[in-house]
Amino acid sequence: MKEHFKEDLKILYRLFEERDAKINQLYRALSKGDSKENQLFDDFLEGIKLAPTPEHRLALGSRLINLQEGPLMQVLKSAQKSEEEMVRIKHEVLLWVERFHMRAHQEALKEMEEGELLTPFYRALLRGIHEVGIAMNRFYEAWQFGLIEGINASLAKEFEQDEEKILALLQSAQEVSEEGEVSDRSYSIPRQDEKGIYRAIPYALAFPKEIELVGEKLERLVKELENEGDGIHGAKKAYIAYFLAIKEAFLEKNPAKLLERWRAVDRAWMGITAPIQPAHPLEYYEDRFRKAVAPEWDLRIARPQEADSLPIKEQMAQSLNEWLNRLDSAKAHESLRRFCLDSIERTQLYIGIPALYYGAELGGLFSAQVVPNDESVSKAFGKKIFAFPDRVLQSARHKPFMKLSSEIFPDSFLRRSREILFKEEDLWHKIYEISTIGHEFGHIFFMDEETEIQMNAKGQFKNIEEFKATTGGLVSFFLHEEEAFKEALMIDLIKRSVGLVAWMEQSEVMPYYCEGLIHLSLLFGSGVLDFVENRLQIDLSSAAYERLKAAYLESYEHLARHYLAKAEASLFLEGYLSKDPNHHYKPIDQKTRAFVEFYWARYQAIGQVVDPEASNEDWLR
Repeated sequence: MKEHFKEDLKILYRLFEERDAKINQLYRALSKGDSKENQLFDDFLEGIKLAPTPEHRLALGSRLINLQEGPLMQVLKSAQKSEEEMVRIKHEVLLWVERFHMRAHQEALKEMEEGELLTPFYRALLRGIHEVGIAMNRFYEAWQFGLIEGINASLAKEFEQDEEKILALLQSAQEVSEEGEVSDRSYSIPRQDEKGIYRAIPYALAFPKEIELVGEKLERLVKELENEGDGIHGAKKAYIAYFLAIKEAFLEKNPAKLLERWRAVDRAWMGITAPIQPAHPLEYYEDRFRKAVAPEWDLRIARPQEADSLPIKEQMAQSLNEWLNRLDSAKAHESLRRFCLDSIERTQLYIGIPALYYGAELGGLFSAQVVPNDESVSKAFGKKIFAFPDRVLQSARHKPFMKLSSEIFPDSFLRRSREILFKEEDLWHKIYEISTIGHEFGHIFFMDEETEIQMNAKGQFKNIEEFKATTGGLVSFFLHEEEAFKEALMIDLIKRSVGLVAWMEQSEVMPYYCEGLIHLSLLFGSGVLDFVENRLQIDLSSAAYERLKAAYLESYEHLARHYLAKAEASLFLEGYLSKDPNHHYKPIDQKTRAFVEFYWARYQAIGQVVDPEASNEDWLR
């Protein structure tokens, strides 16, 4: 029976891959002005009063296909839409995107039912996840436009983007446990009381209708699972314990009990080790003030082959040991060494696909993730790392080539990067392992229960943590380097760092934007990049690689000492970045800054223009 289940799982995995392939194919339709699919975009553009131009179609296509909001926001800004209009349109687009993706989910689930794939227990699990997800969509809608576009936007406007003043004002709305522990994230929103003081209002009280519906759907899912048996993975008790824990956490109305309720969720969740993995609200990038955890909900399916055999897990553990020894901190930080190594050792690694996704994930899917964020839970149970290379690879191959890339990058650089993407799949996967899976392991380095709360007094921890994570993967490679991967790794680092400049005005991904600027500062500082007469020059020679390696090792040593001292995060950030008059971070290094400002100006001007001289269709064939 288990072998039959494995075969069904492979079929189901392919089924979701085919769904994603159909969605990616919409990019091809965007290039044909008279296609039936194109009318889908043109009708919606007409409804939001935007002309059906190729650039507008592509921006809307990016929102629908890749769930990326940034390009559409730039288009609306260029069309001089007011802030109120942009919020209204964002709301309309979210509902449009939701309807489209929910239909795709339902079609896949229908095929699962008709093919009687998996077992009755797991079919009930997927059906129930979907029903909870529909309810989570309503919660996310209320949360996004009540908190992020409502309360937070009003505070940002009132205090002219002064984050320190806003954070000071919201101190009274921190979640504090019954034992007096201050939470480093929130499961509530801030609301003023009758005296004008902000208080933490749990989601159950802030969004009563939406949370009640989520609770009802979770209860129904538990009842469905209780009626079936899991003779495959023996995970029935673990799934039910998890869904009951998350129901209790959502329904909790006492802010002093939220931290422990959600810790119970994470503890129960870590007990699910089957290849079919439900997830829950885990990340908090959207809310830069109180880190209110966003209403995410999804189901991930691991590839039928084992992932724990990847050598990177052992390499990262070795790298952590080497770094602590290098820093002469073996004795002073022995407890932290044990904490991090134990966390790495217990980490469960899942290579798979996001099969079903809802809520905040309709605003963007991750390429990989390490969770939970609660280090007290990780101390006892470790973490889960999820990586989605198959989806990332296919998505990258289907995106059209952009005019901006051909203008910024030399032809030889673009040609080599495309050869890796389209023709050298094994090499591409190796670079993904180093830069993306390595990034997730890199989050674990130098972290214990107190690190984030102590380093985040000015709200800047995440703005250095993403750089720390990626660089952890890079320097681990530097300590165990292989000649065959050096050039491809440099190409990947350069492309990603330059591309992140486009996220300048997206507050929910500010940590990644800041990360990109620090990478660019090191790339320019080491002479790998140069910017002369509005042209980017790139040196991929062995000598350039050695200079870059030295720059990263020096920067990472400084960063590691910063973490070990639990110093204020903003002090490290200010070594590389400062805010301009528009409250946007820019590099301190003048050459890097000049390039960033040039790229941003060109992105605003031609960021949605497809390259008329080159096509990914030729490479796909």
